Amino acid sequence: MKALVLSGGAGTRLRPITHTSAKQLVPVANKPVLFYGLEAIAEAGITEVGIIVGDTAPEIREAVGDGSALGIEVTYIPQDEPLGLAHAVLIARDFLGDDDFVMYLGDNFIVGGITGLVDEFRADKPDAQILLTQVPNPTSFGVAELDADGRVASLEEKPKEPKSDLALVGVYLFTPAIHEAVRSIEPSWRGELEITHAIQWLIDQKRDVRSTTIRGYWKDTGNVTDMLEVNRTVLEAVEPFQEGADVDADSEIIGRVRIEPGAKVSGSRIVGPVIIGARSVISGAYVGPFTSVSEDCRIEDSEIEYSIVLRGASIAGVRRVEASLIGRDVEVTPAPRSPSAHRLVLGDHSKVQISS
Repeated sequence: MKALVLSGGAGTRLRPITHTSAKQLVPVANKPVLFYGLEAIAEAGITEVGIIVGDTAPEIREAVGDGSALGIEVTYIPQDEPLGLAHAVLIARDFLGDDDFVMYLGDNFIVGGITGLVDEFRADKPDAQILLTQVPNPTSFGVAELDADGRVASLEEKPKEPKSDLALVGVYLFTPAIHEAVRSIEPSWRGELEITHAIQWLIDQKRDVRSTTIRGYWKDTGNVTDMLEVNRTVLEAVEPFQEGADVDADSEIIGRVRIEPGAKVSGSRIVGPVIIGARSVISGAYVGPFTSVSEDCRIEDSEIEYSIVLRGASIAGVRRVEASLIGRDVEVTPAPRSPSAHRLVLGDHSKVQISS
């Protein structure tokens, strides 16, 4: 069995972060989201992994390499344009051959992995198996309708009037039957080859399409709110660690706090769960729960909570930062007291909230 991991796409909902970084590499608890999926695939016993890459291919390649560090063997498959999930299957035909495979969206996060699902698929061998979960906003997802026996009756991509609240989670399992399906469908109104249409084609052809409704935690980390929520969930399990870090006697460390080697903490209060990356400096600061600070960061005379701080960022002299995603090499400083005005340098598609 093989795996096909989708790591293309523009990541428009995470702009401006994704103007300069692949959305799949934004870190959760200081580890790229993509790595959680690749680790889950390896844990399920799948070692041959094709990664669909687009404009951010160089970044993905640099981060993942040949996959050996994650226990997998990676083949990169370029996709010139993000033309849909079914299109990804289409262009991966040579890599996939006639093997069964799991398709995993690289920006999805599932607690508990996929080993049980893969084992079930290997044992029962349906033509396709999809994961479903109940959501409050089904119009934002692919939605499944089940019949009275609990079998998949129909699928619809982002319907205006959903027939259920069961959304497709970004993990699919297929036999080679899917290849005929993706060749048999036409682009949707969005100009994309939809995987929901391909699965619907299998249903219409009376093929065996099954579903598993998961009750555990799942998130599509496509926006800042969900990214912070996933970060919170992962940090819940962080183990205390300070070996190799420099923490002075004037600092107070409370709860589950992981401080990586080379980090320095002085005159600060850190309340976990928190992770502080290697070589970061925390001085005269408060770092509150559910915050992950990446490597080579500096937080001085500031307060921060429920946030993600990416590599090389600095926050100095700022009274309070919360529920924020701070990009790489960003500098956050106080504005001058006079004149009473805000000075902003903002990239395209930025979002700013100002307290007057």
